[in-house]
Amino acid sequence: MARTKDFDPDAVLDRAVELFWRHGYEATSMADLVAHLGVARASIYATFGGKQEFFAKALQRYLDTTDPHVMTALSQPGPVLPAVRALIDTYVGADADNDRPRGCMVVNSAVELADRDAGVARLVEASWAHLETTLTSALLRARTQGELRPDAEPRALARFLLVFLQGVRVLERTPDAAARLRDAARVAASALA
Repeated sequence: MARTKDFDPDAVLDRAVELFWRHGYEATSMADLVAHLGVARASIYATFGGKQEFFAKALQRYLDTTDPHVMTALSQPGPVLPAVRALIDTYVGADADNDRPRGCMVVNSAVELADRDAGVARLVEASWAHLETTLTSALLRARTQGELRPDAEPRALARFLLVFLQGVRVLERTPDAAARLRDAARVAASALA
């Protein structure tokens, strides 16, 4: 007879996301996961696989819970540019939440692992492609609605914003980045005029 799990896999995965996000893949050991999650090593392996598979599942969970918020924010009816500016402000203001790990798990994973882990590279690229497509669609709508100049290039602007937003996530990991981020956000918002 199979044993039932004494834990909720989704709740455990959410706690693993936080640990991996805060410390990265390399600096998080299986012993750290066992201690932080309160789940036996054998149960982690049986449910999530080894550390590499567990990390990939945690990164996917992060994507599943964060990416839809951007799509929702940028697909609302009405003016588009205020929503894009609000997205910029959200990224720049994210470091104000001291409880949240710094940076972004996608960016952190890209920097730490994407050049040597094809699975992580695919997840990172999928996330960035999703953001680029969402921004491009929103900016196409903005151009159609007359919020952008007729000669504006929505895809190029979306790519600029993608690079800017991911750069924000890198800089926010450093102390005293707030002034730089505010100035950069002001310039990024002006590119939408």
